[in-house]
Amino acid sequence: MSSDPTGPLSEFICNLKYSDLPERVRKRVYLITVDVFANAFAGWQANETQSISRLAEALGGRGNSSVIGGMPLSLAGASVLNAYLITAVSACDVYRPALCHVTPEVIPPAFAIAERDGLSGEQLLLAIAVGLETTVRLGLGLHYSVFRSKGWHSPSVIGPFGGAAAIGKLLGLDVNQLRNALGLAGSQASGTFAAFGTAAVKFHQSHGALAGLLAGLAAAENFKTTDKILTHSDGGLFNVMSDGGDPDAVTWNLGEHWELENISLRLWPTAASLQSVISALMAIIQRHELKPQNIRSVQIGLPKAAYAMNGTMGWQNRLSAMLSARYVASVVLHDRACWLDQFDATHLAHPAILDFASSRVHVEIDETIGADGASITIDTLSGERLVERRNYPKGDPRDPLTQDEVFNKLRIFGESRLESVRVGKIVASLEHLNTLENVRTLGTVLGG
Repeated sequence: MSSDPTGPLSEFICNLKYSDLPERVRKRVYLITVDVFANAFAGWQANETQSISRLAEALGGRGNSSVIGGMPLSLAGASVLNAYLITAVSACDVYRPALCHVTPEVIPPAFAIAERDGLSGEQLLLAIAVGLETTVRLGLGLHYSVFRSKGWHSPSVIGPFGGAAAIGKLLGLDVNQLRNALGLAGSQASGTFAAFGTAAVKFHQSHGALAGLLAGLAAAENFKTTDKILTHSDGGLFNVMSDGGDPDAVTWNLGEHWELENISLRLWPTAASLQSVISALMAIIQRHELKPQNIRSVQIGLPKAAYAMNGTMGWQNRLSAMLSARYVASVVLHDRACWLDQFDATHLAHPAILDFASSRVHVEIDETIGADGASITIDTLSGERLVERRNYPKGDPRDPLTQDEVFNKLRIFGESRLESVRVGKIVASLEHLNTLENVRTLGTVLGG
């Protein structure tokens, strides 16, 4: 049997320097980080955010750790709330091979520690890099199809490992301490798909952020645990949550191959599995002057897994609408846009949008497209048929968001929470994040 991957991972985390990161990896980590701030500003519009905000304050009261668009809280409170904000409106990253939203568990606790200790932007970005890479490599080893068949939801299972790795890097933990941090992260692994369709799936990511923070801080105090959290015969996560997984995949070509480059970003605030639907619809809209009243029917083809989650979902509230293939298609065709406004109370009660979604949009399983794709067939009243197929969406590593697109997202979502002058200062700080001598500089302009 292979040795537990947490050993080699700990050595990798301990020894990695910023100069070891290839330039393309630095750029990718940087854009992923900027995207996080955009998503967090948007998160204030989610219905459940105020509940999580009160919870976060109850954890430790007011403090000195920045909340993106809010008042400072304790380390724990800021980690929990920022994580929720990032994921709240379904606009954050996704690592599709393990269906994991990675950044909410990694970046909030890392930013809180870097800010507390007055560390540099470069130190923060290095910690984020090891946190992202640790998380997605755990995803590689899961045997995700087996893991998913048992009902597990990955963010608060593998996400805490990434948070712990990032914290450990920032705190300068040695190899043994880092291994304990990873073991303690795994001891807190949790979260199932029983919560799908409710905000609790997003709560998993807040829990993941807090779990990583606790693991890193406990390991710094030399709290010890098993060195076989993944592979132990009695309770190792790969055995309990999967079929033994593939431990060797976790450390394959570590430091040469960067799996974090396969993290996707989302251009639109909807389910990750609906990004290809919107990409295809936008392509049709750009080519044709298409009006909803001239459409006879819209046929959406989804891969089996996406259909199970989004094909029959209704639109009783904002969250379910963001997960509904029929609602998303209808509102995109009516508004030629897909931002937060398209999921507000006015749109969710708009007779034309709702009737179109109910009567003219049809969803089926399309076994001819890839796991990340979608097909769209629109029949018009004039007899024209418009077809678009996407094997992957805009924002996928094969069709990545540009820096301009990420910063545009930051400005739009930022101005939904703060005045434009403040957003401009945040943009200016983030444009030079890697050269900031102290990330507290960024923290001073983030609050609401």
